[in-house]
Order: sequence, then C-alpha cells, then structure tokens
Amino acid sequence: MSFSDVLKSGKFLITTDVIPPKGINISKMLSRIDSLVGKVDAVNVVDLPSSVMRVSPLPIALLLKERRLEPILQMTCRDRNRLALQADLLGGYIMGITNILALTGDEIHLSDDPEAKPVFDLDSIELLKAARKLEKGYDLGGNPLRGLPKFCVGAVVDPGANPIEPEIEKMQRKVEAGAEFFQTQPIFDVTVLVEFLEKAGEVEVPILGGVLLLKSAKMARFMNEKVPGVRIPEHFIHQMEKTQDPVQTAIKITSSIINQIKGTCRGVHIMTLNWEDKVPAVLKAASF
Repeated sequence: MSFSDVLKSGKFLITTDVIPPKGINISKMLSRIDSLVGKVDAVNVVDLPSSVMRVSPLPIALLLKERRLEPILQMTCRDRNRLALQADLLGGYIMGITNILALTGDEIHLSDDPEAKPVFDLDSIELLKAARKLEKGYDLGGNPLRGLPKFCVGAVVDPGANPIEPEIEKMQRKVEAGAEFFQTQPIFDVTVLVEFLEKAGEVEVPILGGVLLLKSAKMARFMNEKVPGVRIPEHFIHQMEKTQDPVQTAIKITSSIINQIKGTCRGVHIMTLNWEDKVPAVLKAASF
C-alpha cells in the first residue's frame, strides 16, 4: 500500500527517517534501515540537514524502495533554484519516488563548508505550489509538460514556535498550497502539542507528532540552547545523565512520549539520528 493510500486509511501513522552518509560507504546505513521493513509506513530521506554536504537523498530513496520501504524524499529550497527543484521532482517521479516533504531548509551558516552559498529561490510553500502545478502539466514558467506526474506532498510545522499564531497561519497556507500531511518538530512535552492542536482548530490533513531519540544529556542540553521551538524537560536530561544504558533509556523516553501522543493526532514521526535500528524496539515498547 502506498503512503498516499495509508494517509487516507485512517490508521495511526508511523514514519521515521534516515540521514544519508557523508561519503559513499553506505553499508552501515543499509544494515540499520533493513530493520524497518514491515515496521513503519514510510521513511523520510533527509536532505543535507544542518547544511552539511552529504550523499544526495534521491539515490538513497531508490535504495529504500528496493528494500520494500516507502520513501519520503525531503526537498529543501536552500541549495537549488526553481529549475533544479522542478527537475528533481520530475526525475524522482520517473524513478517511482512520489512522496515529497517540502522544506525551506536550514540556514547556511550551520554548514561545515564556510564557502557554501545559499539559494532560497523558492520557499516551502512555493515548492508545494510548484509540485501541484507540475501535476497540472505546467512548470513554474508556464511551459507545458509531456506527461503528468502525481505526488503525495507534505510539510512540517513547529508546535513549539513562539509566537504560535504565525506558525498556525503558515500551516494553513501550506494546506492551501497542497500539503497532504504534516510532520512536527520534536515533541518532548505533549501538552505543547495538545495546546497547539487546540489553537489550530480542525486541520484538514493528518498531523504526525515528531519524537526524537535522545542519545545523551549533552545532546539534550545542546538542543535546548540551540534549536528554536524545542524544549527538553530537565527530568529527561537527568535520566540520560544517570543511566547506565543510554540506548534503553532513550527507548523508554521515546516510547512514553509516543504513548502520550496516541489519541492527540494521526501518528508519529520518529527522528533517529542514525539510530534507525532502534525504531523496532521503540515501537514494541509503545505497544505497536
């Protein structure tokens, strides 16, 4: 069943992610993602997170399909102009990649290459509109296409944004531009998600609450200081500091958050930071 069909099925959705490596050795990555087969509805292939050069997400998405996993190809506007973005949408479609997550992209100052230059010809809303225009048989320049693609396109939303009203307004604009699903930024306090959903009102498309596997207390403190919209409660940080088994503690924390998210929205998106092989244990602990 395609991810588009699953979205329409009404089931509780489970997605996760994979970060392409920095280099051509993909053996460890492949061994980790093999554990996801039959466990999740789709897998995001991340597009150069933190503006760091990595393997292109498109070939990794193709490898996921070969392994009977449903890929969601992340596309950021930071590194490509409108011509390249549309070319990649069409090229991916030809190869069977139909699920897209439209992102504006992290700021370029985060990059490990100080000479890198940003593009930002489009933003995420404009990228959503571009995909929908391609489906109608035209590129952004109004030129006709030979053959019509059909995408399942999603976007992101940040329930922890402050102030929250502009984020809700932007989310609605993304729905109007064609977003069929949302994945949120990491949630550690589910009351934040609940309050956001109450303020947002009835949303026409599924929302998947984001959860993140914490690897260490140091990582948690870094996120609290550097990542806007993310607030990791001190009691989780304390658990990671005191644990003798960081993996099991991370699994316990993540599964507890997932259990709280159940019933609040349509699913969860599990961010792994190269811990893809821990997802089955998280799901088992969360009674899936």
